[in-house]
Amino acid sequence: MKKIFVLTGEPSGDKLASEVISKLKNNNPNIEYLSVGGSNLRNLGIQSIFDLKDITYLGFTSVLLNILKIRKKINTTVEEIIRFNPDILFSVDSPDFTMRVAEKVKIINPKIKTIHYVAPQVWVWRENRVKKIKNFIDHILLLFDFEKKYFDKENVKSTFVGHPLIENRKKIKTNLDNFLNDNKKIISIFPGSRKSETTVLLPILLDFIQLMNQKSLEYSFVFHSTDENKEFIVNSIKDKKIENLNVISDDDLKSQVLSKSIFAICKSGTVSLQVCSAQIPSIIIYKLNFINFMIFKFLVNVKFANIINIINNKEVIPELLQSECNADEIFKSVNYLLKKPDLIKKQLEECNKTLEGIRSKSSSSTEASLILQNYLVS
Repeated sequence: MKKIFVLTGEPSGDKLASEVISKLKNNNPNIEYLSVGGSNLRNLGIQSIFDLKDITYLGFTSVLLNILKIRKKINTTVEEIIRFNPDILFSVDSPDFTMRVAEKVKIINPKIKTIHYVAPQVWVWRENRVKKIKNFIDHILLLFDFEKKYFDKENVKSTFVGHPLIENRKKIKTNLDNFLNDNKKIISIFPGSRKSETTVLLPILLDFIQLMNQKSLEYSFVFHSTDENKEFIVNSIKDKKIENLNVISDDDLKSQVLSKSIFAICKSGTVSLQVCSAQIPSIIIYKLNFINFMIFKFLVNVKFANIINIINNKEVIPELLQSECNADEIFKSVNYLLKKPDLIKKQLEECNKTLEGIRSKSSSSTEASLILQNYLVS
């Protein structure tokens, strides 16, 4: 029986990995799995060697403060992978964790094929990482076609598989009465998949909602959460007594609520692609502590935080970062755009044009699963 170790580092990676493995299971049920994963892989019956929350860190200072703990988790993970002796180590995203593990595994057992899904953003910073990556990654799966040139330059085997967040998915009908009551207009809010992101943004977003409610009660606000973060958000808002606020984590429900929304507020990240694909106007928010921001600003070589803006090299979607990421500015930006249908139309048109340029012919999970299958039979 063939073996695959699935290595993720945060909830979004767990979700991406589960979609690929689900396709692979359908085509080849005779594979044994072990993982570092979360609820999505667990729902496929794949055991994780420890809780995903134990390794989900954000920011340079957070990593520094937890460096010994992270190093121990890396070493423990390597030991478990070597003991499991898989045919493939399938790592997904979170390169500061997953690729460090892959590098150590490759040194100890070069026979294990290492396939990484979601390339590190070398086009944003640390392009020289590609020279190192080619020593321990056998194949890298790219979400964006423009990334290929960076890996071709160093003869790293790569395949553009497309981005899963901009695919047309089969929609499952769910009862939306809780979110469509009183004919209120829905504003979807994406506070981040990591708890550390949500912790920073949640107070700001709650203040924004209260400002909106002072102006008008015509809106209903819905937080789109991960399974891991839902309880934290629910507990954080229960004392606020905001009646027109809900928290959801079910993917089918999130998709339908988003499609019914008139606007979205997104933490900077790939989720904004899903919002653009749903043709919902939005703004981007993000906030780091001062030290992390200064380090980040020194290292990055792009002017924008959002991928749509980076690809276009201009602000297609408004960004409120750092000091501008506050309740007042979010309130002003949202209300300004809601009064400007011409600006919303222009944003959606430019987003749609950009998405067409990065959409794969098939689905990302299908393409990735076929590559894994090819390595299993080769």
